[in-house]
Amino acid sequence: MWKLTVLTALLSLAAFCTTLADDWKPAPGPLLTRWSKDVTPGNAHPEYPRPLMVREDWSSLNGLWDCCILPKKAEQPDEYGDRILVPYPVESALSGVMKRVGPENRIWYCRTFSVPDSWRKGRVLLHFGAVDWKATVLVNKKNVGEHTGGYAPFSIDITSALAPGSEQKIVVSAWDPTDEGQQPRGKQVRNPHGIWYTPTTGIWQSVWLEPVPLMSIARLKIEPDIDENALYLTVNGRGTDETCSLLAIAIDGDKPVARAEGRLGETLKLSMKNPRLWSPESPVLYDLWVVLRSNGNDMDRVGSYFGMRKIALGKDRGGTLRLFLNNKPLFQYGPLDQGFWPDGLYTAPTDEAMKYDIEITKKLGFNMARKHVKIEPARWYYWCDSLGLMVWQDMPSRSRPRGDDKDESAEIESDKRFEKELSSLVTSFYNHPSIVMWVPFNEGWGQYDTPRIVDFIKELDPTRLVNNTSGWTDRGVGDVLDIHSYPGPAAPPNEPFRAGVLGEFGGLGLPLKGHTWQAEKNWGYRSFETREALTEAYVELLSKLKPLIGWGLAAAVYTQTSDVEIEVNGLMTYDRRIIKMNLEKAREAALRLYEPPPEIRTVLTCAKDAQSPPQWRYTEKAPPTGWETPGFDDSAWKEGIAGFGKRDTPGTLVHTEWSTSDIWIRRAFTLEKGGLSNLHLLIHHDEDAEVYLNGVLVKKLAGYTTSYTLVPLDSFGEGKLKQGENTIAVHCTQTGGGQYIDAGLVEIE
Repeated sequence: MWKLTVLTALLSLAAFCTTLADDWKPAPGPLLTRWSKDVTPGNAHPEYPRPLMVREDWSSLNGLWDCCILPKKAEQPDEYGDRILVPYPVESALSGVMKRVGPENRIWYCRTFSVPDSWRKGRVLLHFGAVDWKATVLVNKKNVGEHTGGYAPFSIDITSALAPGSEQKIVVSAWDPTDEGQQPRGKQVRNPHGIWYTPTTGIWQSVWLEPVPLMSIARLKIEPDIDENALYLTVNGRGTDETCSLLAIAIDGDKPVARAEGRLGETLKLSMKNPRLWSPESPVLYDLWVVLRSNGNDMDRVGSYFGMRKIALGKDRGGTLRLFLNNKPLFQYGPLDQGFWPDGLYTAPTDEAMKYDIEITKKLGFNMARKHVKIEPARWYYWCDSLGLMVWQDMPSRSRPRGDDKDESAEIESDKRFEKELSSLVTSFYNHPSIVMWVPFNEGWGQYDTPRIVDFIKELDPTRLVNNTSGWTDRGVGDVLDIHSYPGPAAPPNEPFRAGVLGEFGGLGLPLKGHTWQAEKNWGYRSFETREALTEAYVELLSKLKPLIGWGLAAAVYTQTSDVEIEVNGLMTYDRRIIKMNLEKAREAALRLYEPPPEIRTVLTCAKDAQSPPQWRYTEKAPPTGWETPGFDDSAWKEGIAGFGKRDTPGTLVHTEWSTSDIWIRRAFTLEKGGLSNLHLLIHHDEDAEVYLNGVLVKKLAGYTTSYTLVPLDSFGEGKLKQGENTIAVHCTQTGGGQYIDAGLVEIE
């Protein structure tokens, strides 16, 4: 791959700061990572911020800035009371400030910078990785631009605002309504609790300067096509005219392997002979050089890279719809990655820290990560590209929808903001081969106009899959049907045109003393007391997941990469100092998921897998003793079609209404042979359920599920079935909320 690492080490020499390092130290936050000690004003994220379009000449504006927090309507200050380390959020320990701003206030930043004389021959661009949420930028007292959107990168041409001489002054103000507004904000709230975390205000990604020629390259659009053995490249220019032309060269190591010439704005084709394909097992990246010419002279040159890969839906040999990578089915398994850090909040302490998260994800056996309601700096995706980690990219969510989980009105002003930032997400990160799926909505949070939004994304990017919503509020569109199940696992029903995925499950919790955000009142979806118990539970969870792949499950997302604030259900502690599980055992369990899926044979149908759902006898009044035995006379019971419950209960297939506290159901069935092995219950219970086979209690299940799950029956349970007629009976108890019961039997081979 193009020597980006070496180049960025050289380019980082351009980083500078106006104050000595010993004038700064982290604020006393609740928890620090081991990378905190490596952060100084002279090396705050010094790496080149945009790996997919690199120029050799640039200057970082990361480092110490003056700052202050004032009422929202206050004028620009003459004096600043604090010093802040950019790009760390003002609320974070690594900023050195660690103060809240709030929607009633605004944060102001100020610093000076120098412009070399050589830069004045062309244009000078000021780049921001991200500022949350509304930013106003002044250079030498001139307003050079405003931007709204907390996650989108943006650039401003500041050439006309530059003063004579080398020293220049920049002022940035930022205002963020956080959860008081309707803008995309992910999990940021003013009052952190539960699954909602500390907010980020103002600058939280790198700020940098870049000189460009009067005629320059503005954007690359890179599209690999492995079926055509070609790379398609479209280049847009800045300040260009009809005299401009392009030269593009693809390089494998030190060897040019393809080239193309053409005009700006048209699509160039680079023919790749026998290309090596990008995958998690072999993340091959080619270098790409693009040269802009005018009248035979080189005007601009940028370095980039690309991966040859294809993501699509396809049917396996058994006719089941799967997620395909490079024209082959591949089960995708990854953690829910929230991208929070105890010392930097939205901002990783260092580039090495970002890389570490991805390295550990790979070591634990994952081939994918779902980046959850947050957008990362470009270098995070660079490491995913380089190390081979597929990414499901969420759009940061707005607030929860109004009313009863129905889509919000599409006629509110915030929709325009959402779609503007969604468009920026897709176009800004389009070229990263690691991104394989876009996820516009999560669990109905701010969800609206879903079919149109899916079409909107597909028009922007027809090369990737779209998950219309992850969990609960599916609208029947997009490429996948996504459910959530805690702890699970579970699988959605198979569909002819969409793959079934488990967008969240797990959440197994373990607080480790000295490594938590707060010492008490932490939580996980299920809690454990030792690392050994946690590992055992995780391995068991994945053993239950494996059969669901045979059923048709195409992907799964485990919650989560690390603890986050009061959540302790991470694979790692929040400070990343400890991997909570036995790494080798966790890895082995994960790698088994990529083996050929097991075959599942239906023994007893249920509402989930039957075109004609089966009938059961049922009663809602406590029956006499012996109701579960084969000889019991149930002729006075009602008849109903599976499943039984309230129709608004998530993940259910209700055909018979049940609203009382208890229900007893039973049915007879015939087996052509006995001696079944590896028998599992296929069951959805809300809440507690007791399952009997031929009058013997074989499973007692506590709590509730949010979808169908497979529960293994041991040899004791299997031995209760015989050739000929058998009886299954179930008692389900409900205490509140939704309710549902349905059950079947499957044999896994």
